[in-house]
Amino acid sequence: MKQTLSFRIRSATAEDVPHLFHLVKKLADYEQLNNEFTATRELFVKFGFGEHSYFNALLAEHQDKSDIKFLGFALYFFTFSTFAGKPTLYLEDLFVLPEYRKQGIGKALLKELARIAIQHDCGRMEWAVLNWNEPAIRFFRSMGAYPLTEWTGFRLLLTEIHKLAEKG
Repeated sequence: MKQTLSFRIRSATAEDVPHLFHLVKKLADYEQLNNEFTATRELFVKFGFGEHSYFNALLAEHQDKSDIKFLGFALYFFTFSTFAGKPTLYLEDLFVLPEYRKQGIGKALLKELARIAIQHDCGRMEWAVLNWNEPAIRFFRSMGAYPLTEWTGFRLLLTEIHKLAEKG
């Protein structure tokens, strides 16, 4: 039987970027999206902890004597709902290393995000889940979340963004 690990959830700092970056790479492996992984540590510092911060992150960590293990993370930012007239906490990624799952870490990260959403007077929290990721879908449903069926996600990549910007 797996022993339950003690852990804490805290906000990430610029000094945590190497650990956050490592966890994001593990997420890319898990989601089989390494071909889309072009981020660098420098970009994480610039856009997460630079002059203009575009994201926030939480880390789940376990301290064993003088050794700190990073178990998972949540990366989020705020958008705005024109219909609700309030901010939305958008969860870009939530990931717990497979060997530390089923110990309440994901739930603790989500609970802390809910507290942050309340502090910021958010009208809702939103995120996307890959269609094949049944464990994540079950987990989020168990927290009371539901899938949006009337919306289709769209994306423009950098090449298309430039083409669109250059059109007359």
